[in-house]
Amino acid sequence: MKKRISRRDFCNGILVSTGINSLGYQKLFGKDGIFYEETNKSLTDYPPMLSGMRGSHDGSYEVAHALAWSNQKPSSYIDLDEEYDLVIVGAGISGLAAAKFYQDKKGSKSSILLLDNHDDFGGHAKRNEFEQEGKRYLGLGGSVNLDNPSDYSQIAKSLLKNLGINLDLMRKNISDDFPMSNPSANNVLAIPGSDGHIISQGNWMLTIQGIGDIEATIESLNIDSNEKQKLIEFISGEVDYLDDMTLFQQHEYIYSTPYHQFLTLRVGLSEDTANIFYSMIRILWGVDGKHVNIMDAISLGAPGLQSMGSAAKIFKYILQKLDDSESLYFPDGNASVARLLVKKLIPAVTTDSVSFDNISTSVYNYERLDRHEHSVRLRLNSTVVNVKEDRNGSVYVNYVKNGEAFRVKSKHSILACYNSIIPHLCPELPKQQKEAIGYAEKIPLVWANVHLSNGVAFSKINAKLIQCPNDPFDVVTVSPPTTTGGYQPPTNPDDPAVLFLMGIPKFQVDTKDSLRDIYKKGRQIIYTTSFETYEKQIRSQLESLMGNYGFKQSDILAITVNRWPHGYAYEYNSLHDPEWKEGEAPHEIGRAQFSRISIANSDSEASAYVNAAIDSAWRAVEEQTT
Repeated sequence: MKKRISRRDFCNGILVSTGINSLGYQKLFGKDGIFYEETNKSLTDYPPMLSGMRGSHDGSYEVAHALAWSNQKPSSYIDLDEEYDLVIVGAGISGLAAAKFYQDKKGSKSSILLLDNHDDFGGHAKRNEFEQEGKRYLGLGGSVNLDNPSDYSQIAKSLLKNLGINLDLMRKNISDDFPMSNPSANNVLAIPGSDGHIISQGNWMLTIQGIGDIEATIESLNIDSNEKQKLIEFISGEVDYLDDMTLFQQHEYIYSTPYHQFLTLRVGLSEDTANIFYSMIRILWGVDGKHVNIMDAISLGAPGLQSMGSAAKIFKYILQKLDDSESLYFPDGNASVARLLVKKLIPAVTTDSVSFDNISTSVYNYERLDRHEHSVRLRLNSTVVNVKEDRNGSVYVNYVKNGEAFRVKSKHSILACYNSIIPHLCPELPKQQKEAIGYAEKIPLVWANVHLSNGVAFSKINAKLIQCPNDPFDVVTVSPPTTTGGYQPPTNPDDPAVLFLMGIPKFQVDTKDSLRDIYKKGRQIIYTTSFETYEKQIRSQLESLMGNYGFKQSDILAITVNRWPHGYAYEYNSLHDPEWKEGEAPHEIGRAQFSRISIANSDSEASAYVNAAIDSAWRAVEEQTT
């Protein structure tokens, strides 16, 4: 049985709260300008099994922060005398897809090196594993699902097909009672009460769309009676809250008005009551209803369209979009996509045959990722600090690994890393391009997996998803109950369970803050919150949710907190961003090819989805091969 690893966050907030300069150059890099760290090899042989603080884990960000914040980097590098056709910075889905596209185009013998600052590949497509009585249980630690794959570009669809991913089987393999793929499956709203959370009756997602016994569900909530009556009128569609506007005014209002303003000023709900609709908005936008417009909120399933009279007829396509949307899941999220890519690129990573049929249960040998005899090599725990093309057309890539600084040479380089670090890696970029790259701020988020000895207490709630708008974690659900990839998820309450918790930093937002300001502040909160604090929050929230159903703290066998201060790619928001002409948006200017260096990541597409990561990889490879 796996034991919980309770490790204190390495920086524990010092780097953020006091500034990296206060540590001193020698403390971070040593006298010779090299970063020193201690590693425990026994814990790093198989990263998916690690618990404690994951995602942006100890050792994955300190060197990059030193570079970005204080321009600190090693003064010398060991030349490894390694030369490649292509060096890729970042081994997330974009980087792995770029390697696959390059190999497909230039031949299987093309020499490719992927460098990644984390101790695992996949980037945000992170896999969490747990073990109990000899059986392995899976959780997803980052990139969650394939979102509307039927809308993917032909390039992205072809890659999924090449990897053997069978979308029809994925549709059949997922349990019908999983609300994240089927809104009709039972889910509830939970609000803290004096003796644990008060959990709503009925299906909350359907209720707020005006379906089912609205009155009974609303009456079961732990809120003021006057607010209940307002909610019933609002959700049932009894009142048209825009009847004083012309159709043109309604159109303008829906696109230009914060959803929160509609709820509080038009519907008349209190601040606290309006908050009950924000959990799903938070986990997708990283902010509440004050910072997304009415159209965006409704498109995410928030209520209101049924209460807009004539405007609802104009925007019927929104409901159609909700009905037609599709989410497909591997049991470990999109980590399986990354794993399939790695198997294609480095077949020796496993001695057994690995395919879509058994990808979820396959075990990878990380010691085989970086072998000189392979045409493709994947080097982890390697933070790149400089990428530069010399006068002869060669690209030199400098990086730090386990306290030592190295240099490799390449004919081309693709930067499939965090976008905002690129101006620091390539200071020679044009000023306009650097400024464009610096415009966006990634959405900070925290995904946690909790391994329970059994799922009895959770099953008594009779819902597979709980929205918790007043708690540190907005959503408590289960790992995707799918048999895709040969996985056998828990089927009975007595079986071990893996709960999946999704949270966005909550704090008082200044009305003058832009969306980017909010994300920056959220990122600081994540970096300064220790694992111990997250553990206390998780234990307290689960106790309040399930304590009345027999839950005991001893039921928790392991907790894995996936911290992503640089989470979702920034997507433009009509309330905070101007509308640029085609080709003039920051992400378009920022991703411009720089001679033998190209950029590939979801940031460069301003879209936080797998298909964007894949499409950007294709573009970058095309730039470097045509």
